[in-house]
Amino acid sequence: MGVFMQTIDLSGEWNLKQSGKKELTKAAVPGCIHTDLLAAGKIPDPYYRDNESRLHWIGEVDWLYTRTFNIPAAFLKHERIILRCEGLDTFATIAINNQVIARTENMFRTYEFDVKNALKPGKNTIQVRFDSTIPYINKREKERHLPAWKGPHDVQGGNWVRKEPCNYGWDWGPVLVTCGIWRPIKLVAFNAARLNDVRIDQKHLPDGSVTLDVTAALESVGKNISVTSNVTVSHGKRTLKTAADFKNSRARVTFNIKNPELWWPNGMGKQSLYDVTVNLLAKDGGLLDTVTRRIGLRTLKLHRKKDKWGESFCFAINGVPFFAKGANWIPADTFAPSLATKDYADLLQSAAAANMNMLRVWGGGIYEADVFYDLCDELGICVWQDFMFACSTYPTFDPAFLENVRAEAEDNIRRLRHHPCIALWCGNNELEPGLLADKWDDNHMSWQDYAKLFDELLPAIVKKLDPARDYWPCSPHVPHGDRMKFADDRWGDAHLWQVWHSKQPFEWYRTSQHRFASEFGFQSFPEPKTVYGYTAPEDRNITSYVMEHHQRSDIGNTAIMTYLLDWFRLPSDFNTALWLSQILQGLAMQYAIEHWRRNMPHTMGALYWQLNDCWPVASWSSIDYHHRWKALHYIARRFYAPVLVSGVENTKTGSVELYITSDLLENKTGNISWLVTDVLGKTLFKGDKPVAILPRQSRRIHVLKLGKFIESCGIRDLMVWVELSVDGKRVSSNFISFARPKHLDLLHPDITAKVGREKLGGTTVTLTTKAPALWVWLELEGTDARFSDNFFHLLPGKPVKIAVHTDKAVSSEEISKRLRIRSLFDTYK
Repeated sequence: MGVFMQTIDLSGEWNLKQSGKKELTKAAVPGCIHTDLLAAGKIPDPYYRDNESRLHWIGEVDWLYTRTFNIPAAFLKHERIILRCEGLDTFATIAINNQVIARTENMFRTYEFDVKNALKPGKNTIQVRFDSTIPYINKREKERHLPAWKGPHDVQGGNWVRKEPCNYGWDWGPVLVTCGIWRPIKLVAFNAARLNDVRIDQKHLPDGSVTLDVTAALESVGKNISVTSNVTVSHGKRTLKTAADFKNSRARVTFNIKNPELWWPNGMGKQSLYDVTVNLLAKDGGLLDTVTRRIGLRTLKLHRKKDKWGESFCFAINGVPFFAKGANWIPADTFAPSLATKDYADLLQSAAAANMNMLRVWGGGIYEADVFYDLCDELGICVWQDFMFACSTYPTFDPAFLENVRAEAEDNIRRLRHHPCIALWCGNNELEPGLLADKWDDNHMSWQDYAKLFDELLPAIVKKLDPARDYWPCSPHVPHGDRMKFADDRWGDAHLWQVWHSKQPFEWYRTSQHRFASEFGFQSFPEPKTVYGYTAPEDRNITSYVMEHHQRSDIGNTAIMTYLLDWFRLPSDFNTALWLSQILQGLAMQYAIEHWRRNMPHTMGALYWQLNDCWPVASWSSIDYHHRWKALHYIARRFYAPVLVSGVENTKTGSVELYITSDLLENKTGNISWLVTDVLGKTLFKGDKPVAILPRQSRRIHVLKLGKFIESCGIRDLMVWVELSVDGKRVSSNFISFARPKHLDLLHPDITAKVGREKLGGTTVTLTTKAPALWVWLELEGTDARFSDNFFHLLPGKPVKIAVHTDKAVSSEEISKRLRIRSLFDTYK
């Protein structure tokens, strides 16, 4: 019988030491140098106060990782033994038993080396030396400067090497230059042959069936190898199986799946998944190798069609155009190997809970771990996937660099292309707007050299290896004849930073007619629990050195406070400033996204910057480093709701236009109601009407004419509340005012809370108020909690029940003691 492939996992405990030093430190593989030194007590917490500044030396020296391992004699009898390195960060020299095996120079590649002749029975040693990238990039920068957008903290020249760009600093991230074996490393032994690639292409036929074309590529040890294969497609209790022989090292089979269960994005249908398994068999029937890919049956295309406004930019799933709702994703930790499945699960489940259906994996980070894409498949989160190039020029004039990138792109496309979640391959982030010119100079690269990589090499690889998916050269991408514009509202995607960087007011968003907003955002501080974790008591002032150290935007804390005073009253203390900044952030994004959703189908996507953080910091994220939901994330769940009711106030006409926006695939009937009150909560005007909710449409449904109330009460004493119900259940609500919140003379709401237990378990809090309360938020002191809703508005006579979720069991009595309830009124004091 054939001998099944065998592996020896080299992950686990290693030793490390600084080059030239004798002291050994235990290391964990996969891992990285900083987490190993931290675990050994050799360095302080890099995220606390300004410790980061005292740890730059780690990335400036060389490090050696070593371990011993045993090889059974039987293992060496395999015809081929491969050392498989799925992630080496970044300049690595590998030696086995003092024999140099290879040198690597790309963090993003999977390397394999034949090491059979270097191994021996019994005890073996392996050493991986990591040379600092800093001397190399300094040397190359002196030889030739590669222009890039860099902040005052950032290391110059990181664009010379194929390493996580934000490792060298970003306007939300620290400068902590890592090294190490950051993904699995193993020995793989096999006889005769193995599978080195499995490709699955889909064809969706007019009768609704789907044809799967499965191709398996073979790597043989020698010539005239006699092998065969069988391929199985399974979904629940349904199984299809067939055999296939190899011709010219390839086997190919076709399946026709009748009545397929399609894969849909979050909120549009089920995320049905199928398993495709390829077994490689020896002539005698023995199993040599097996590969399983989990797929979803769907078409997912970028629709770009000429229309009366220019050209559309819209994703369509199974032929159905949909509004992309989501955010941009950055690495979830500066030290990526420290992330566990539960970390990815919590962040991605949080995205899905906020009604998101798309994330953009930004090009300044990493090609994410397999588990990230697995979870996106399961949760229905489409992925806009950047290649790892961002905000820098690159040495595309160097053939060796291009060849290195070619291997990187091929590795990652082959690794990820079977995932139904992948919606698009994008060449880079923001090179076109501002970093390109006709010729190289101190600030630009030439269009000609740019084209070598982003207009020629990458699209050719995508076309060859993943032809069913679209390629987009740059985010944002603008026409060749007008490529120096930052954002064009006629076509393509846009990065819109007029609010924040250009200091435009929030109302600017309502002037935007862009087709797809792939980047825009507004910052806030983390909540006090998070800030207290990286500060000492003496640091807790917005303008302290440590608070500014944990702020990497060049305008940073000043911009937050300037905008804050435009909208709200001066915060009463440090903690209040932190919370109020989060409400401000949520308000900014609400202005933007409600407008773009009202603007569909002209606008068909909004991905705010950013979902998550890589360290505890003031940033654009809606979920902080410790996975604590900011106000924005709760508010996002409302403005990304499948059916949204929103309003546009007009002080000049004294009116409020009411809109209903639906992402549903079917017609619904509902009821819209409105209530106009003064700040005391006294009803001035109310009404309701039945409405038809049309699928995948947004339309103005009613206009409230409130001129007489403005005349009698003034805009500072007028509050408009709207609610949409379907089948008697509220699906969306909103609040509109003509005056900015700082000018509303709110009363003390005197909120009361009743804590109780549900029949099926879990704690709830029922809130009532005596006066209108804006942005009511709950906090559980001493314990992290996530609430079914937070930062919501509360009206007299309309109790709100909130479910409380804690990681650890907490009694209702304890929750009553620890619960803190505040609203905008509490920030006035």
